[in-house]
Amino acid sequence: MLKPQKRLCDKIWVDGELIDWDDANVHMSSHVLHYGSSVFEGIRAYNVGGTTKVFHLDAHVDRLYDSAKIYRMEIPYTKDQFKDAIMNCIKVNKFEACYIRPIVFRNVGAMGVNPFPASICCAILTWIWGAYLGKEAVEEGVDICVATWSRMHANTHAGIAKAGGNYLNSQLMKMEAITNGYVEAIALQTNGYIAEGSGENLFMVGKRWGTKHPTIFTPPLSASILSGITRASVIQLASDIGMEVVEQTLPREALYVCDELFFTGTAAEITPIKSVDRIPVGPGKRGPITKRLQEELFGILKGEKPDVHHWLTPVN
Repeated sequence: MLKPQKRLCDKIWVDGELIDWDDANVHMSSHVLHYGSSVFEGIRAYNVGGTTKVFHLDAHVDRLYDSAKIYRMEIPYTKDQFKDAIMNCIKVNKFEACYIRPIVFRNVGAMGVNPFPASICCAILTWIWGAYLGKEAVEEGVDICVATWSRMHANTHAGIAKAGGNYLNSQLMKMEAITNGYVEAIALQTNGYIAEGSGENLFMVGKRWGTKHPTIFTPPLSASILSGITRASVIQLASDIGMEVVEQTLPREALYVCDELFFTGTAAEITPIKSVDRIPVGPGKRGPITKRLQEELFGILKGEKPDVHHWLTPVN
C-alpha cells in the first residue's frame, strides 16, 4: 500500500460535488493515467487587504476551456458554473490565500489511444503554496541552466494548451536541472532559439541594437510557449510604467550578455534569474527593472496599489 498523501485541503470539488479529500480517487483504468489526457489550470487567490481575491479568474477559466476544446474534451459545465465551483472550494476550505488547480481529464471507458469512449471528469483542488522557486528567490534570484531537452516542435503538441501530457517534456528539463545543481532550466526550441522554462515564461532585459535604452524582450507565442496569463500581466505592467516590451525570436547567447532575466507564471509570479550555466546575469542579482515590475504586481496583489485593470475577483 502506498503511503497516503498528506491532506492539502479538506474538500475537493469533483463533478459538481464537494467530497472529502480521502474520497477523491481515480480508477487504475482511467485514460489519463495511461495517456496523460488532461488539461488543467494553475490559479492563485490572494489575501488582498483582508479580502480573499482570485487573480485573473476569467482568463484562467477561458484558457481551461480553450485547452479542452483543442483536445476535443467537452466540459459539461458552463464557465460561470466552473467559476462558482472554484469560489466554493476556496470558501469551504477556509483559505484566505491559496493555489487553485482545476483539472479536466479523461476517466474510465477507453483502454486504447482513442480517447473518445472515455468519460470526462472535472475536479478542483485548493492548497496553500508559497513561492514556487523558494521564498528567497523572489529577491535573490535563482541559478538556472539551458536544458539539453528541447521544447516540443510546434506541430507535435498543442503548445498553447495547458495539457498534462505536455509536462512530461517539462519534467525532463526540471529533473536534469536539479540533478546538476540548478533550480530551474530554460528550454530551447527545436530550431535552437529560446522558448521558456519548465513551467514559466521568460523575460529578458537588454539594450536594443542602435539604442542606449533598456528594453524588455520575451519570446513570441509562436516559440512553442504557453500563452501565460502572468506573462500578459507583466507586458501590461511594463507598458504602465512606460517600458517597451518586444516579442521576438531570441538566440541562446543573449542569455549570457543580457542585463536582467526573470521568470513569470502563476506559481513563479515574478522570479529573477541570477545566473545561467554558471554565468552571472548582469551583476548576478535582481535588476532594477525586475524589481520595479515585482513592486507593481505585488502592490496590486497586496492591495497597496489600485487594481486598475480589474484582475482581481473577490471570493465573497
